[in-house]
Amino acid sequence: MKKIYLFAATLAVPFIADAQSAIDGFRFSQPDMKGTARYMSMGGAFGALGGDLSSISTNPAGLGVYRRNEIGITMDVDIQNATSECQGVTNSQNQTKFLLNNVGGVASWDLANSVMPNINVAFTYNRAASFNRHYTGVIPKLSNSLTNYIAGISNNEGVTVGDVSTQFDSDNYVIFDPYNPNDGGIQAPWLSILGYDSYFITPTGDDDQPNWIGQWGATTSGSGAYDVVTTGGANEYNIAVGGNIANKVFWGVNVGIVDLDYSMTAMWGENLQNAVVDNPEGIENTASMWSLTNSYVASGSGYNIKVGFIYRPIQELRLGVSFASPTWYSINESYVAQTKYTYPNINLSQYEGETIHNGGASTNNGQWGNNSYNFRTPWKLTVSAAGVIGRNLIVSADYEWQRYDKMRFYNGSGGYYDYGYDNGFDWDWPYYAPAAKVSQVRFNTDPWWATNADIEDIYKSTSTLRLGAEYRITPRFSVRAGYSYVSSPVRKEAKDGSMLIYTSGTMPNYKMDNSTNYITCGLGYNFNHFYIDGAFVHKRMTSEYHAYTPDPSNPQIPSPTSELSFSNNQIILSAGVRF
Repeated sequence: MKKIYLFAATLAVPFIADAQSAIDGFRFSQPDMKGTARYMSMGGAFGALGGDLSSISTNPAGLGVYRRNEIGITMDVDIQNATSECQGVTNSQNQTKFLLNNVGGVASWDLANSVMPNINVAFTYNRAASFNRHYTGVIPKLSNSLTNYIAGISNNEGVTVGDVSTQFDSDNYVIFDPYNPNDGGIQAPWLSILGYDSYFITPTGDDDQPNWIGQWGATTSGSGAYDVVTTGGANEYNIAVGGNIANKVFWGVNVGIVDLDYSMTAMWGENLQNAVVDNPEGIENTASMWSLTNSYVASGSGYNIKVGFIYRPIQELRLGVSFASPTWYSINESYVAQTKYTYPNINLSQYEGETIHNGGASTNNGQWGNNSYNFRTPWKLTVSAAGVIGRNLIVSADYEWQRYDKMRFYNGSGGYYDYGYDNGFDWDWPYYAPAAKVSQVRFNTDPWWATNADIEDIYKSTSTLRLGAEYRITPRFSVRAGYSYVSSPVRKEAKDGSMLIYTSGTMPNYKMDNSTNYITCGLGYNFNHFYIDGAFVHKRMTSEYHAYTPDPSNPQIPSPTSELSFSNNQIILSAGVRF
């Protein structure tokens, strides 16, 4: 079968479009516990305590507790380990990061008023989340191939050979252009195009209605490998005001400005024997070694609002409540994907004019695509309680409820979007914002509705429990300990592989997080106006890595998965002055 190669066609296509999936939304919303050493050593349980530069981000009413000015800074050494296990094979990756967790100051004014004794203003920087991770693994025995997944989605969406070979007239003017970017919905099937260019999928039968087949056949066997690196973080800049009423009710309002940077490089590769590969002489069973690498970069900014109250009915008891709005983001992203392949027993010279057996392909001829969109993270509600026992012991607890099923993608104007293309051609492919509930009518009025429906199918609300204690051994020296538990944000059906998970663009891999546990401890020392605090935090989380969702043509065959465990040991040091 004659191969229609796409590199020449894609030279004329300057941009590709990429809409988001539910998985992308969680990447920007994933929780973390970062802050001062005192805050982290007590498990972050400061919702009813306050008086700490990080507690302002949890419950801004903690600002009302201050009676003095304060300036402080916190540094963090994050020692990370990621371990993967599949079919008895284990791989491990380690890395160490140095982070600035928190820096800020509080200005307190004594109003000499019994009703409103003081009012305080704070400016703080807090690292809201760190995305630094590196995990790699091997799946020794595959039961299917990503190439069959690509063939399956190509068959489901009715991809024809003509769809993956852009046509030109005699003046090289594009008369059929399914690659025109838009704001989030109906896009060209770039994963099918990459698969076609790389000999991953082969059309059989009629070119107008082909049956696409992948490389995994009845006698195929092989192994898979993956390598994923993510970097970046979310940084929150807080401007807060707070005070107290008659030393009984403490209040606070915080406006947070958040900047986000995130990058991912994700590779999936397969080494197959007796793979089904197209060649100049026809379909052949042969060795196949290939990899797909996706590179993705996102940056953006957003804002949120937090309000909170702390009530002290008696000196020994404090009760707190706070509400955090979603963070409303405007995000810009760039992305590119490429394949590398080697077919040692096939001469591709008739295809490419070269006497080689290997090569590669890329989206948009290797040029990065760009896209912009708006995104809303979940809102959260926190209730807290703290007790002061004598003059030496403090115990505290927070419960936080967060609605990950309420994450949303949306367009800035919120208006109507026409997704028709030039020359009157209406490209109605729901490929890059897919869901089981696809409707062209809904796409015309809200191009994000399918992705947002997927969010509700995959994610759920989470519960976070934070416990902390501090014991003052001497007036200057204190010891602290804490524990925090965050439940899994993923529904069981999505985690166990019993439902199809739609991803965006050409990045089929994803992971599903389980619960997270923090065990913390620390020491504190103050001398006159100065203080220094240290903390040790052990964080552990497990996840399931999926190379791709099950093949839609054979959903009963599980996709390649691997068990991941992430272990972070953090050493935190804070120093500051109160005056």
